[in-house]
Parts: sequence; structure tokens; C-alpha cells
Amino acid sequence: MKKSSVSLRSLGFSKLLGGLILAGFVSALHAQAPAPAPAAAPLPAAAIPPTWAQGRTPDGMNPTLVPNPPGISAMPAADIPIDKLKVPPGFKIEVWATGMPNGRSMTESPSGIIYVGTRFTGNVYAVINKGNTREVKTIAKGLHRPNGVAFANGSLYVAELSRIIRYDNIEQNLDNPPAPVVVFDALPKDEPHGWKFMKLSPDGKYLYFQIGTPANIVVPPYTHAAIVRLNLKTNILDYVAYGVRNSVGMDFQPDTKELWFTNNGRDWVNEDLPNDTLNKLTRVGANYGYPFCHQGDFLDPELGKGRSCDEFEKPMMNLGPHVAALGMRFYSGSSFPAQYKNNIFIAEHGSWNKTKRTGYQVVRVVLDSKGKPTKLEPFVTGWLQGETFWGRPVDVQVIKDGSLLISDDETGAIFRVSATK
Repeated sequence: MKKSSVSLRSLGFSKLLGGLILAGFVSALHAQAPAPAPAAAPLPAAAIPPTWAQGRTPDGMNPTLVPNPPGISAMPAADIPIDKLKVPPGFKIEVWATGMPNGRSMTESPSGIIYVGTRFTGNVYAVINKGNTREVKTIAKGLHRPNGVAFANGSLYVAELSRIIRYDNIEQNLDNPPAPVVVFDALPKDEPHGWKFMKLSPDGKYLYFQIGTPANIVVPPYTHAAIVRLNLKTNILDYVAYGVRNSVGMDFQPDTKELWFTNNGRDWVNEDLPNDTLNKLTRVGANYGYPFCHQGDFLDPELGKGRSCDEFEKPMMNLGPHVAALGMRFYSGSSFPAQYKNNIFIAEHGSWNKTKRTGYQVVRVVLDSKGKPTKLEPFVTGWLQGETFWGRPVDVQVIKDGSLLISDDETGAIFRVSATK
């Protein structure tokens, strides 16, 4: 496959001053000019606001709010308080696999191996199901934000911050993976919202992923705040949706093949606005409002002036403010009760910019016969105890046996929800 790349041309300018006459003229000119003002001292590092604080106003939200530190270690299996997790009657939850520091996005191969990406540790894991036990192998190290994973034609695709790579024949080489093939390396290198969620299209032709906004609230370059797709045959990148602040979860409706996705709302308006949203791609090129309109009906206090939310696509459902809605999947299995068919499960990673924490759960979205969301309710709770959290769900994955896997980057574990007889 042809490797794609871009290069930036830099322009340099130089000028040679020659001759004693010219030198004397310049010296005299400088002598007559007033002395330049002293250069301003650079701001100390502590005075430069971190990227997550961009858009915060002095009279805004609780000034003590800061992002939660990332989970970069794995909790021992014996220390995971599985008894604190609650599921509806007729279901049970268990620890399915452990030992994956910062384990996040998941995908299942046709053979049933679960591949898990990470954001901070730079690892990619393979989880092999051995009946009553699971074996976890670290198949890649030292990658840069390898959050997104997808499996196609015997190869594992991994989305790093600024490139897509591929591990060929991976399942024949789990103990000695080959060097990755660079598939596409022309993606932006911005760290804010730069990590990717990746999903293979139902026809196997495209990899869909997001390119998040490079700041909290800003008019982004046309290359950002979008959902794109990469044609695996031609290596051409297309933009399919705009105005998407940061989607870290997407899936295709099993019957209609329509793309649905979660989207994280902006920070620092207040603790109750705006909502994270659940959206559907209505057409290629649709615009979902960022940075002018949020949650379909809330104009941005600054950038929304002179605009109308009617210019943009509306979300299918508002999910709540600052819940950090990430991975989502349609339930396509057959072991859950019939009323769960084609429901949507969403992992809420949990808030950091809200005094009273919210999220830290997996929710269920019920759709009616026309595919319209009608109800949002908790499905798995308990990672948040009071105002203290011990786990943070990131992604959900329906596997071959019809059960639901949930990754948690705080404990480095995967939980499994199954229906009881």
C-alpha cells in the first residue's frame, strides 16, 4: 500500500551587508536612533495556562477544577472492587481480563481475540480468551497515542496521534509481531484531542475516525473538528462530517448501516452546559455546529454571536453535561433479552469539570421502531462512590457470545456483562 505523506516548505531570508561605506552608514544610522526598549521578559512557565484551561474565564466555574490524572498502571485483580458494580436484574458483571495499563479502545477479530489500544502508555494489547481465563500479550510498545484499533483482512490497524499503521498477519505472530507498515502519515500532530477512535465500515472498505479540535473552544482549521474516513484500497482520506468537537466513539447501526457517534461538549461555559451528545451521520458533509452551536440548541457565548443553531444538524439525544461520553456500540448480539436488540451502550468516562461528579457509568439508549432514541438509563454503575471514583469506563464491545465487554483505563481491566438464565 502506498505511503502518504506531506512536507512543509520553510522559507529562509538572508542579506549580506558588504563594503565599508555601507557599514559606516548603518553604524551612523544606529548611533542616531534612540536605544531600543528592553525586551519583555518571557512569561514564567507557571503563568502560561495549560491547554485544558483554554476558554476559562476568571469569573467562570469552580477554579479548583482540573483534569483527573490518567490511569497508567493496572490494578491487581484481587484489589478490583467488583462487588461495587451494579447491573440490572437478569445480568451479572465480572472481571474478564486484567493487566492492561491504560487499556482503552477495543476491537474483536474474527477469531475472537480482543485488541486494546492505549492513550498514555504507548502500548497495544491482545487478549486471548482461553475459556475460564484470559491471556494478555503486549504486542506493541513505544507508540504515540495508539488509542484507536480496528481489524481487517488479517491485519490490525492502529491509529496513533498523526498516523495510521498496520500489523500484518498479526495473529500468526502475537509473540513476535512484525514491524508495522505505515498506511497514512499526513494527519495533524496537535496533542489536544489528537487521540483517535477508529471503526471499520460494514463493507470493510473504510476506516472511520475523528480529528478533534486543537483546543477547547476555537474556530478550528478546516482539517480539524471532523470525522474522516480512509479508503483502504486507494489510500484517499475523505471528510464525512464537520463541526464535531471530539468524537471518541462511533458505530454503524446494524440494519441501516448508518454511522452514529458520541461527541464531547466544550468546557468552561458552566457546570450544567453544554451536553455531550449522541449523533447520527445524516449525509456526507453534514455540519454538527462546533464551535458556534452546542447540543443542537445552545449558541456559544462568544463564537455563536450572529449565528443560528438552525444552520446545523441536531443531535439524536443529549447525554448530560461533562459526562465524557466515549465508546459506543449497538447491541448486535442475541444473548441479552429481546428488548435490548439494537439498543446503544455508551461508556461515560466521567467528569472532571463539574463540582459534583457525573458519568463514570455505562448507559443504555433505547430506540423506537423508527430508530429514534426514546430513553436513556444507567446500565452499569458503581465506579463512582460518592465523589470518589475507582474506575473509569472507556469503551464497550459486543463479542461473539453476545456479552458486553467494558474497558476501564483507571484499573487497566476489562469487565464482562452477561445475561443470567
